[in-house]
Amino acid sequence: MTIEHGGALDRAIARFGGTRADWLDLSTGINPEAFPLPEIAPEIWNRLPDESLLTQALDAARGYYGAADTAAIVAAPGTQALIQIVPELVAPGEVAILSPTYQEHHAAFARAGWAVVPCADIGSAPATAKAVVVVNPNNPDGRVVSGDALLGLAQKLQARGGLLIVDEAFADAHPETSIAAGAGSESLIILKSFGKFFGLAGLRLGFAISGAEIARKLAERLGPWAVSGPALAIAVHAFCPSPLPSPRSSRGEGGLDVGAFSFAPGAKEEGGGDADVSLSPSERGEGKGEGPGSILDAFRRRILARRARLSDVFQRVGLVEIGGTALFALIRHRQAHVLHEELCRRHILVRKFDYEREWLRIGLAANEADFDRLEQAFKDIRA
Repeated sequence: MTIEHGGALDRAIARFGGTRADWLDLSTGINPEAFPLPEIAPEIWNRLPDESLLTQALDAARGYYGAADTAAIVAAPGTQALIQIVPELVAPGEVAILSPTYQEHHAAFARAGWAVVPCADIGSAPATAKAVVVVNPNNPDGRVVSGDALLGLAQKLQARGGLLIVDEAFADAHPETSIAAGAGSESLIILKSFGKFFGLAGLRLGFAISGAEIARKLAERLGPWAVSGPALAIAVHAFCPSPLPSPRSSRGEGGLDVGAFSFAPGAKEEGGGDADVSLSPSERGEGKGEGPGSILDAFRRRILARRARLSDVFQRVGLVEIGGTALFALIRHRQAHVLHEELCRRHILVRKFDYEREWLRIGLAANEADFDRLEQAFKDIRA
């Protein structure tokens, strides 16, 4: 089963030409702003990751995700590594996967010998299912299943020895959707992606929140030193950050200051009013007494500002937005594959779907110049 993913820039270049510097890659759901990195001591690079650093990272993750004290947490080299291991934790049976969704779940369970049953909602999951997979918020349409419904399903599955896997890869920007506070039973696994929200996908870091026995099995399959020392150190810093640096160090092209993040008038908040996206020094975490929460809130606000600007682009060019999360939008167009190719000819890469030919998923641009470029490309194509 060959699965197409976003970020396939090399293939796009091979077909449409140009260099990486020529392209605007909006095909992923990764924050285009990387969280500021800490200074990492040379010995962390020099030695194998030690137990104390791993413990620090897991404790920081527990606090950041709001995981229950009874839950166990496992660090992995990316959520994808966990997705491939989870189907091997119990004997194969029938697995219901809320679909359409991130296709690697289907592929991993099928490889492990499970019978995969796609379903439209958790209410239509067969009672015979031994496992259920829910990506929440969903990729690519942003569908959200309520926490109460998910925890209720986990209890039902526990009663028959089943397992609920909730992939919260995009929940960091929507913390109200997370059920990490309800984790701890052996019937629930929550998967967390570090790289998407923090803009550090190349670090390859993810976490599983589960019951103790499941965590033991996951750690056993991952083996020793599964996550590098630098990755663990960066996680500790990101989950419990010091004040962000001056926005002068993160100025985007086209005059957009992505530290202060002032967008042009007309950007809208999700509630519909004018977006207030200009952050004061204290909101950026530069003032005295500004704790990790305010710094992360400011980082989250910059994501939401970019997302509002993306919606503004669609409104200006008359495209229909049908879903998404804070890190990407899903649009419908009757000739989406043609639109995808025309964007590629202009060296702009977005995500198309073979299973739904009217959909395009479009990620966030880094700065105002890139948003303007996207908007102009749409106008030129539709002219």
